[in-house]
Amino acid sequence: MYPENFYYTKDHEWIRVDGEKGVIGITNYAQKELGDIVYIELPKIGRTLKFHETIGTIESVKAVSDIYSPVSGEIIEINENLKDSPELINNDPHGEGWILVVKIKDKTELKNLMSSLEYEKYLEGIVKK
Repeated sequence: MYPENFYYTKDHEWIRVDGEKGVIGITNYAQKELGDIVYIELPKIGRTLKFHETIGTIESVKAVSDIYSPVSGEIIEINENLKDSPELINNDPHGEGWILVVKIKDKTELKNLMSSLEYEKYLEGIVKK
């Protein structure tokens, strides 16, 4: 279910690395837990992020949740489509529902993240609790 070429955080964000760039979104698990997403606060292009810094917030019918950056870097693109259609995250969290693209500052931070198999095991632990 979770793409093998992505990295995952314990806060349920993902990042797909392509060279020096990383595309960031939230996982299918996160969007299901949130329910219908009605608004997303997107950061500005050019903003510099630190590892695990808050990127923005997602508002759903159930709650408002922070989104955290899985790596340090500079935001070089945001998904403008989410402004009018935040439900893209519910419909395709690992594809059209991406949130932003960051120019990765330090790729060694990727070692702090989980593979798809590790993330799925992590989710199994959450479900058992």
